[in-house]
Amino acid sequence: MKTVAEILRAKPHAAVYSVGPTTTVLDAVKLMAEKGIGALVVLDNGRLAGIVSERDYARKVALLERSAFSAKISEIMTADVITVGPRDTSQHCMQLMTDRHLRHLPVLAEGELIGLLSIGDLVKHTIAEQASLIQQLEQYIRGE
Repeated sequence: MKTVAEILRAKPHAAVYSVGPTTTVLDAVKLMAEKGIGALVVLDNGRLAGIVSERDYARKVALLERSAFSAKISEIMTADVITVGPRDTSQHCMQLMTDRHLRHLPVLAEGELIGLLSIGDLVKHTIAEQASLIQQLEQYIRGE
């Protein structure tokens, strides 16, 4: 079972995009669209203050008919962020995401943001791990 640190190292694009709490929702949505991502971490003076996702936009701006031009990220972000550490396992992360209906997990080491895991990252890892196991078992069965 791989650790979060190992999964982060294997990511081809490890950049973590962020906004501040006073950023407008429109600017955040534009950044997500430009980068092809579904969530941004919210940093306040370099510290994790929250996370905002496309889901937050849909539920807290579009459905409530708020203005994306004037609403601030602090008004729609999730402030009570569930995080993981570099030593946590992929299985632990998958369990958290499943139980809490999450799609993104910020990774903190000693209080500092070092990465962001998506459900896609974990699914890719799980598929690769299972393919490797299948290959090993097939080789064992063939006596190789």
